[in-house]
Amino acid sequence: MINGTIWKDINGSEIHAHGGHILKHGEYYYWYGENRKDNIYVSCYRSKNLKDWEFRKNVLTTNSPCENLLDFNADISLFNTENGVKKKVNIERPKVLYNEKTKKFVMWAHYENGTDYLCARCAVALCDTPDGEFVYCGSFNPLGEMSRDCTLFKDGERAYFISTARDNADLHIYLLNDSYTGIEKCAAKLWIGEYREAPAVFKKGEKYYMLSSACTGWAPNQGKWAYADNIVGEWSSLENFGDETTFRSQPAFVLPLINGKDTEFLYFGDRWGGKGENYFKSSYVVLKIKFDGNKPYIVYDEKFDTSGFMC
Repeated sequence: MINGTIWKDINGSEIHAHGGHILKHGEYYYWYGENRKDNIYVSCYRSKNLKDWEFRKNVLTTNSPCENLLDFNADISLFNTENGVKKKVNIERPKVLYNEKTKKFVMWAHYENGTDYLCARCAVALCDTPDGEFVYCGSFNPLGEMSRDCTLFKDGERAYFISTARDNADLHIYLLNDSYTGIEKCAAKLWIGEYREAPAVFKKGEKYYMLSSACTGWAPNQGKWAYADNIVGEWSSLENFGDETTFRSQPAFVLPLINGKDTEFLYFGDRWGGKGENYFKSSYVVLKIKFDGNKPYIVYDEKFDTSGFMC
């Protein structure tokens, strides 16, 4: 698989899973991501080897069932009505975790009204299976705050929702409730006024790492990384990650690969095409994350090859 090209599934169709996330469940990796075609919001693919991807379902569409299954009020509309005409909204950067207690797959995403970026909400959806039709539970502003680019991170039994706030000036870490469907509290506010987006979090050993990008719209920029000994504790200052354009990509997520006693980490990034029809020319960049002591770094490799490190 060649980085920066449009990948295809095992049936020869283009893979549209932008701004996405991969969840390992059972023997499969499930890849969720944005798909703006037709009436689709989120598509799901699965693979055993991260190379051969099988399309499973468009798991969130304009026809998905809508029901507020949360413990608070949320807007459960999957349309925006302008002048009496229904139009699609934007559901971006979908991330999915499995909750062992509730046996539910929980999706969090970024919601906008499809016209502008003034809503700045998060959205939640639930499903009993990893690749079934998710029930859309609605969008809301977490604790009354703005929320745009976002990610999820599971640490033991606790889970966190990380998103940009205050017009992207700040990055908030929210502790989720036991069902992963609501927020208990804002546990940390990071890099106040630094304008970071596209957060991607992973843990190596006892240290937590976060990758992020600057805010330059569709254009790539210099990625940065930071670390902490406690995810809601004090984080280090930001340092450069990759080259001046992060190899023409923006972080989507980091996938840990457990192989016996060893864990390797893959950087998944989006190489955005831009707005409109150019959006569908967006491709993917997948690279190994290496470490110099505690410092993570990536070196560009044109080919993404799963051999040699697959568990």
